[in-house]
Amino acid sequence: MTIAAFDLKRMFDAIAVAMEADRDRLCQLDGIIGDADHGIAMALGFNAVRDALASLDLTAAEPTALLNTAAKSFLNAVGASCGPLYATAFMRAAAAVKGKVTLADADVVALLQAIAQGIKDRGKAETGEKTMVDAWQPAAEAAGASHAAGKNLAESLQAAFAAAERGAESTKDMIAAKGRSSRLGERSLGHIDPGAASAVTVIGAMRDSLA
Repeated sequence: MTIAAFDLKRMFDAIAVAMEADRDRLCQLDGIIGDADHGIAMALGFNAVRDALASLDLTAAEPTALLNTAAKSFLNAVGASCGPLYATAFMRAAAAVKGKVTLADADVVALLQAIAQGIKDRGKAETGEKTMVDAWQPAAEAAGASHAAGKNLAESLQAAFAAAERGAESTKDMIAAKGRSSRLGERSLGHIDPGAASAVTVIGAMRDSLA
C-alpha cells in the first residue's frame, strides 16, 4: 500500500475533525494542571492546517511540500505552547520523506518517528517528564518494532496507538518536570498530561485515516 500527498491531506483532515471533537475534554484536562486552553490551541492548529492544505494542488504536491505547509500553518495559528513543537515535528517529517512522491509502509513509520523525535528535540523533553513525549516516544518505538517484525502499516499504526494510550495513561503517576504544570510539583500527580492525551488523539486519527 502506498500513501500519496492526497492521503496525507485526508489524514490532516481527520486529525482536525478528531481534535475538534476532543477539544473540551483536552481543555478540562489542561484546566487541572495548566491554562485550560490546550484543546483550543490544538483544534486551532489543525483547523489551520486543514484550511492551508485545501488550497494546495495535490496532483503536483509531494508529501514533503504538504508537510512543510502543515508546519508553517500550524505555527502561524498557534505561536505559543504546542505550536513550535508540532511545527518542528512536521518539518522533521517532511525531511524524512524528502524526494518521495508516494510513501511505502517504511516511509510512514519513518514519518511517525520523525514527528516524535522533532517534538523531543524542540521540547528538550525525555520520557518520564509528564509531557506529550510520553505518548509520542512509545508510539514511535512500537511502530518501528512492529514494522521490523514484518507487520503491515495498519498493524504498525495500531501498535503505535496502543503504546501512545499506555504512555498517556502512565503520565498520571508522574510529577511534571517541564512546562507550566511543573510549577504544581506534587499536585500534578494523578492527572493525565493534556499534551500526551492530545497526542493519542492525533495518532488515533492517523491510524484511522491511513490504515
